[in-house]
Amino acid sequence: MLMSGAGRAARLHYLPGTFRVLSNGDHVICAVTGTRIPLHELRYWSVERQEAYVDADASVEAEKKAADR
Repeated sequence: MLMSGAGRAARLHYLPGTFRVLSNGDHVICAVTGTRIPLHELRYWSVERQEAYVDADASVEAEKKAADR
């Protein structure tokens, strides 16, 4: 299989329950931890902030930080 975005970060537009690929890549970076998240493992993101999160804990942390602003 040809993987044109292998090794590159993808640019995504996050939507409720899904996302749209704007720029090919095979991963995104967690906004809280900086961890690489393979696209096939991406489960958590914020539509409002357009950020990806590696897990539920990172998502909750981002929500808390946003509420403090």
